[in-house]
Amino acid sequence: MLHPSYSELMQEVNKDVHNGETPIVQSRYSIVLGTAKRARQLIAAGKTQMNGEEKKPLSIAVEELRTGGFKILSEESENYENYEDEPLA
Repeated sequence: MLHPSYSELMQEVNKDVHNGETPIVQSRYSIVLGTAKRARQLIAAGKTQMNGEEKKPLSIAVEELRTGGFKILSEESENYENYEDEPLA
């Protein structure tokens, strides 16, 4: 994955974190895990098109993360347990 970079994705995920708070994503592994989970959701729902083009589910998941289409939640989040149960967009 060349674009967006891991650092750009980490900045997007952590944009709502205030000074002194622990970032939601602190490693590339968290980005990989979050996008892989979302890609599996897309596969299960049969969604492989974006803007009328056939795309790989992982590419769609990365683009959704970059644009705020889904969020990676921290383990401390109240909604963490419901992460996989969220409805697909």
